[in-house]
Amino acid sequence: MPGEPEPVPGATPSVPAGASGGAHPRGGAGAGGSGRGRGSVAGDRPTPAPAIGRAGAGCSAGGDGAGGGRVPPGGGPLAGSAGNSDRAAGVEGPAGTAAERAVLLTVALATMLAPLNSTMIAVALPGIMADLGAELALAGWLVTGYLIAMATLQPVAGKLGDRLGRRPLILGALVAFGAASLAAALAPNLAVALAGRIAQGIAGAVLMPNASALLREIGSGSTFGARTGLIGAAAGLAAAVGPPLGGLLDGTLGWRAIFAVNLLLVVPTLVLGWSAVPAATGRRPARAFDTLGAGLLLVTLVGGSATLVLGGRLGSEALRIALAAAVGLAAAGLIAWEWRQADPVVQPRFFRRRAFGAANAGIALSNLAMYSTLLALPLLLRSRPGWLEGTGAVGAGLILTALSVAMVVASPLGGRLADRFGRRWPTVAGLALLTLAAGPLWWLGGAIEPAPLVGVLALMGVGLGLSGAGLQTSAMEAVGRADTGAAAGVYSTSRYLGSIVGSSLLAALLGPLGDSSTGFATVFGLVLGASVLSTAAALALVDRPSPDRP
Repeated sequence: MPGEPEPVPGATPSVPAGASGGAHPRGGAGAGGSGRGRGSVAGDRPTPAPAIGRAGAGCSAGGDGAGGGRVPPGGGPLAGSAGNSDRAAGVEGPAGTAAERAVLLTVALATMLAPLNSTMIAVALPGIMADLGAELALAGWLVTGYLIAMATLQPVAGKLGDRLGRRPLILGALVAFGAASLAAALAPNLAVALAGRIAQGIAGAVLMPNASALLREIGSGSTFGARTGLIGAAAGLAAAVGPPLGGLLDGTLGWRAIFAVNLLLVVPTLVLGWSAVPAATGRRPARAFDTLGAGLLLVTLVGGSATLVLGGRLGSEALRIALAAAVGLAAAGLIAWEWRQADPVVQPRFFRRRAFGAANAGIALSNLAMYSTLLALPLLLRSRPGWLEGTGAVGAGLILTALSVAMVVASPLGGRLADRFGRRWPTVAGLALLTLAAGPLWWLGGAIEPAPLVGVLALMGVGLGLSGAGLQTSAMEAVGRADTGAAAGVYSTSRYLGSIVGSSLLAALLGPLGDSSTGFATVFGLVLGASVLSTAAALALVDRPSPDRP
């Protein structure tokens, strides 16, 4: 879910203290990495093993051996895929040393920023509107602008992290997030508040893929799932805490406190990250950055997200058709251009790898199911007389907490199961539980009672928690370490696009249907269908994804 730190430029070919520099048993000399003789992107240099924190503990960033092979158009073998070995990273356990635990804590705290700010803002909108004299249509952009920035910029940010390294992007994004939060807290008008909010989204988009990629670089592949599960639990906790914390701050200190409180998280994370995040984990690029590809990608994602989020608010049918056509042309141009590039921003050939495509489909569909449920249920609860009597929105929030709490508890377990039994079956089991929980929602529709509803939500949370680590690790392990950030960015964008599609379809399904029971039954039918499809997608995962396997 949201918010993570970013990369640092300029890896050097030297090997830091503590890293082994001998010949890798699988062939080729390697600084903490492997070299099989099949080069990654032509001209790229081997990635050095980063020194973890001040302690100087050697840990491989998975530098791929410079085999020097020519890379054909479209990237040929995926950049960085040759000789990749997560198990060569030399960290046993999700927190093998004090330095590694410090990195893990930095990633966890940074990751909490994005989901916390995604869910905390909603309760403050009435206060912002009253104080700044804004209408709902304009104030709503505080949510929409943040969402679009988070959904669209992550693939580009992840690619930059792959080229430059994690540290400068992570630390820089933390500084930017803090500055944006302060600007929004002090905003004299809605325009400044909106600028600060969008800047938060941009900083969060830089944090997320690079923090996720850093998780892969600090430890062995045998515990990658456990580390990912812990971070998933932190993100879930932040998302669950957001609404009650936002309500408390808005009610006691005013809406500005919702932005200012981020500094209490940003400052300690920045201090910790300054000493903990490895100094250099990127590769030295031999080719110029794919600027045209990045531009086409942003046009495609921003245009597509805006079309989905705004929907009928775009005005005339002709305008919606024109925007959709422009997005389609940009997407076609993006695919055609990226396919011919040796080092593209988004590698189309990623999706030819079964595990990568399945993981992205799984997270998009499961997030569609989750967000459709979370957005529809408050409307259902308010429409049923007597259900929330005397409690109102607080009562609805407490019922929805069943899903969040169960997901937080199940996420670390899901990560450990993925490490022990492989990525596929724990993920399939989790998404099957999501499907099982969606069944009663669809069958009963708007007639479901509060007690079984809490049970259904708890089962959904368990399923989502068990499946999260397997999906995320599968997406990143399906590519070479040199492309981890780009893969993490695409994966996170898939997550957000699933949420955007879910919220857009919800408005379309519940708006025109006058009979609320029929409308909710249709929405929950969509939830069930998305859950079934996500489970089917997970069946295409492999137990141990590898960039050397199609």
